[in-house]
Amino acid sequence: MSTASHRALLPEGLQDRLPPAALFESWIVARLSDVIHAHGYDRVDPPLIEFEETLLAGPAPVQAWDLFRLVDPVSQRTLAVRGDITGQVARIANNRLDGAERPLRLSYAGQVLRVRGTQLRHDRQAQQVGCELFAPPSPQADAEVVLIAIEALEAIGITDPTVDLTVPTLVPTIGQALALDVDVRDHIRRALDAKNAAAVQELGGKPAQLFLDLMAAAGPARRALEQLALLDLPLPAFEILDGLRRLVELVTAARPDARLTIDPCEYRAHEWHAGIGFTLFGADVRRGELGRGGRYLTGAKRDSHATATGVTLYVDSLVGAVPPPPPVPLVFLPAGTPAAEGRRLRRDGWRTLAALDAEGDPRAEARRLGCSHVCIDDSVEAVD
Repeated sequence: MSTASHRALLPEGLQDRLPPAALFESWIVARLSDVIHAHGYDRVDPPLIEFEETLLAGPAPVQAWDLFRLVDPVSQRTLAVRGDITGQVARIANNRLDGAERPLRLSYAGQVLRVRGTQLRHDRQAQQVGCELFAPPSPQADAEVVLIAIEALEAIGITDPTVDLTVPTLVPTIGQALALDVDVRDHIRRALDAKNAAAVQELGGKPAQLFLDLMAAAGPARRALEQLALLDLPLPAFEILDGLRRLVELVTAARPDARLTIDPCEYRAHEWHAGIGFTLFGADVRRGELGRGGRYLTGAKRDSHATATGVTLYVDSLVGAVPPPPPVPLVFLPAGTPAAEGRRLRRDGWRTLAALDAEGDPRAEARRLGCSHVCIDDSVEAVD
């Protein structure tokens, strides 16, 4: 291996984003952020690195084994690189903005870094865009965040996103109401999450049939709610489902074309949610989820039951989900072109590339440099 190629190597799961992909990614971030901001969410920008114990204390599912660590030479304390931004935004809301009026709406965009990638996402560094609504738990708050996520995805060209809704508190609530042993409840939760009907059947009797019916209810939202309403569920479970039903009503009232599905048994990746959870998918998107969200406990000191509903959109998945916008035409400015002419063209929406020295044939030079047009005598002409 040559010295030059050795210096170009990057660690596994990290990559350079080259033209035009880097510009495309920034365009996606800008469009998503603009939609969220238009809904009244104010931008915050937490640091990339924090004290390790601060990151681990947040509500987001940050695991100690998935954090990059280093020692702060100033404080001699252990620092960690964030693997998620949700917890940082909750920290800001609970501390720096503790006195701000509620509901409090915050948004963010930034890079995260994890020790290892996943089967679907090999990249360890990723760009996130999201928002958090700090408000008392309500279907209205949940619906607002779901609708913003749909609108944001549509803004970049995903016209048919699917929102898969779940209620991760439902199965534990049923297990507790049925007075099932803790080990049995854990077994059922894992079996349902894996869609393992045989493992559920091992429970036997009426509880096993109830959980099998619960698993069979997954599907399009309206049909799923109808099937769930027919089940002989404990009262606390129906109270949870009533909130889910109201959420579906609110979203479909605002967006009759919204594609909503319900999986009442889904738990994986929503373990930390204290209310509804949801996952965003797009047709023909092969990199898995486009984003995730839900309601969670914020850990606010003044209210141990304070909640927020948020969503995180995965830019790396979105990059592969939509075609890039058409490139802005690039105009070659030959040597001697007045600076005012270049400013005029840029104001009119062109990109310009100025010659650094005199060239022989302006058209040939423009073609060599990848320009689509050339400015000749204050006139823009296409390069043949």
